Amino acid sequence: MTTTPRVVIIGSGIVGANLADELTQRGWDRVTVLDQGPLPLTGGSTSHAPGLVFQTNASRTMTQLARYTVEKFKGLDVDGQWCFNQVGGLEVATTPERLADLQRKLGWAKAWGVPEAEVVSPEECAKIHPLLDPEQVLGGLHVPSDGLAKAPRAVVALVRRASARGAQFRGSQRVIAVEHAHGRVTGVRTAEGTVPADVVVSCAGFWGPQVGELVGMRVPLLPLAHQYVKTGPVPALAGRNTELMEAGMPILRHQDRDLYYREHVDRLGIGSYAHRPMPVRLEDLPGGEVTADSMPSMLPFTAEDFAPCWEDSRLLLPALRDAQVQEGFNGIFSFTPDGGSLVGESADVAGFHIAEAVWVTHSAGVAKAVAQTLVDGYSEYDLHTLDVHRFEEVQLTDDYVSETSQRNFVEIYDVLHPLQPRLSPRGLRVSPFHSRQEALGAVFLESGAWERPHWYEANAHLVQDLPAEWQPPARDAWSARFHSPIAAVEAWKTRTAVAVYDMTPLKRLEVSGPGALALLERLTTSPMDKSVGAVTYTLLLDEGGGVRSDVTVARLGEQLFQVGVNGHQDDVHLRRQAPRDGSVQVRDTTGGTACIGLWGPQARRVVEKLTTDDFSAEGLKYFRGKRATIGGVPVTALRLSYVGELGWELYTGADVAGRLWDQLFEAGREFGVVAAGRAAFNSLRLEKGYRSWGTDVTPEHDPYEAGLGFAVRSPLDSFTGGPALEGRTAEDVTRRLTCLTVDDGRSVVMGSEPVLVDGRVQGYVTSAAFGHTIGRPIAYAWLPAAASTVGTAVEIEYFGRRVEATVTAEPVVDPQMRRLRG
Repeated sequence: MTTTPRVVIIGSGIVGANLADELTQRGWDRVTVLDQGPLPLTGGSTSHAPGLVFQTNASRTMTQLARYTVEKFKGLDVDGQWCFNQVGGLEVATTPERLADLQRKLGWAKAWGVPEAEVVSPEECAKIHPLLDPEQVLGGLHVPSDGLAKAPRAVVALVRRASARGAQFRGSQRVIAVEHAHGRVTGVRTAEGTVPADVVVSCAGFWGPQVGELVGMRVPLLPLAHQYVKTGPVPALAGRNTELMEAGMPILRHQDRDLYYREHVDRLGIGSYAHRPMPVRLEDLPGGEVTADSMPSMLPFTAEDFAPCWEDSRLLLPALRDAQVQEGFNGIFSFTPDGGSLVGESADVAGFHIAEAVWVTHSAGVAKAVAQTLVDGYSEYDLHTLDVHRFEEVQLTDDYVSETSQRNFVEIYDVLHPLQPRLSPRGLRVSPFHSRQEALGAVFLESGAWERPHWYEANAHLVQDLPAEWQPPARDAWSARFHSPIAAVEAWKTRTAVAVYDMTPLKRLEVSGPGALALLERLTTSPMDKSVGAVTYTLLLDEGGGVRSDVTVARLGEQLFQVGVNGHQDDVHLRRQAPRDGSVQVRDTTGGTACIGLWGPQARRVVEKLTTDDFSAEGLKYFRGKRATIGGVPVTALRLSYVGELGWELYTGADVAGRLWDQLFEAGREFGVVAAGRAAFNSLRLEKGYRSWGTDVTPEHDPYEAGLGFAVRSPLDSFTGGPALEGRTAEDVTRRLTCLTVDDGRSVVMGSEPVLVDGRVQGYVTSAAFGHTIGRPIAYAWLPAAASTVGTAVEIEYFGRRVEATVTAEPVVDPQMRRLRG
């Protein structure tokens, strides 16, 4: 007889209750849920959550999770009382910038499959929400499938259902310790004893950091207070709603003033993010009995913070001029450095998982994803943007978490550009070339706490020298933000001369030891037992065959490999998969090293001035590497290029990297060398058809759909995720990552826009840029296989405007690979 693992869930709020329900639904019946508060009203954020569920999000994953939450909650009730009231949602614009942003959000809704969304006129807004003054708004985004979740009631329904399948819920049980031995959880200890466990999942909300500390895990989450008030009776609402119904008008967001609204029978609830950030110290929270009006997560109301919001509300909703604020509180919610939820398993203690910073909106979806991961080994959803290990060590400090989480609170309703960098903290991670880049007028954006040049003002004088065919067209205001025509110069120089790229932020791991080869053979889709010097592009798959990452592996010795990965989560994955017998060491070498990408048709001539090592086409073949000396600096040279030009990635120690930069620049002057940034880099890599993991390809996709089947070896059962690919081929896929070029030659889209085929939305854009070499914009998009035939006409919806595009054979530059192999 097979028994399922023993699971302890810490926290019986909306996430924990959902997870118990999802696990028991999948047959895992040995589930115990512990909460320090009384059941069912435990005193956490769920107990006072206003319950607004707006599904549309810039993230496809978060939208999918919200859509599942809506569908699940629609099917829940408690003795005939609703758990989800599908009143719809309305976001209004009072500025032209916000109205344009609502068109962008409408594009997300269409791209991610949110039904019946539309941007409506001020008059329609007032019809949909009669309390609105149409003179105050320019329009609104109406989503009929949004609505109100009654979170405490949903918890009751979920607890009943999970309990009927065998789950146990125990209230008033504060967790004292998470016990573990030999790197695995063994149980959870409370004052009443230890509950044995094979799996522990912390769903503790803003108490999550405290629970994480029990296993030495940093949970980058900051509890912040958020104001919510209820008015007294509003005459205009009299008789509209029954006590059972509560609300009939759509939930309303006035994001230009950081406000939202929902009905409470004949009163109105108002939530505000317009006030100063209010961080909360858990040790300062009140104790005592938990009731509907008194709980640790409800702090005293600070009326002075709400005063301006009340005036803004009365202006938008004139009916409030005859009402008063009757009650209010400052409720605690969880915020993170990038605003995303935190999901994943501890890097050090196997079996300890977290699902934190999850709001009611996404609660059922996150619970489903976690349950799928526990039961099946992978989820149908792409969870990489929720992975707790997406943060680097410098992003886990208390100062960083506090500052960035507070900034996310302030910006929660702001119109943010996809390239918009944080203003602070900055300068946390800089390459050894930073001072040289500053001297060249580098314009830095930020990613993963790294300062990354996007273009160099030192190249501005070359814009006038651009040949006519390289002159970029004028951009619209949105796509022109965080961009410069200097990127065209840097792309031109890369294609026609030579350019230096700072590739230092590319995370690299040293995997070594007698078991290193076997580990990489087991985890990657390509053969690894190659000669020393071989460089291999390969994939890491999850158990379902989804692409969890793509990596580049250079064999530097019999037992020594350099692995270029996509982020800290890959580091954690390799460490977790490494045998515990010490036969494999995984070491992050990024901070102590640097990397220059030297690329362009003149790259070999530059290097040959500085070395006696053989850098000829035969001396260092494509996708080979070797140790060499350039300008007196020892380097590891890998012959590969993400921009599609002759050249190398040159790795060296951080202490001597500055000299390497200087030597290459000095030798390259006669060949027109320039420093080039990420804007040119992204354009060139799209022209070459190279995928960006996390944007173009995610765990949602298998290699054949993504055009990466060339990296998959046989037999399929020889590597993780391979068996799930059995029977799949590139010819049989139902969707494909597809190259598009924009017909008008000038409309640059930004990514996440819906793509229409025969007038119907059938896909979405992943990456896009202006292709400087071909003189027209490029976009990659996921489309049905039937629509991916070269020559197919499609349309991209960009801020409500239809942009005509055509499916194009890829790559659009150098399909014969002559430049790379020369």
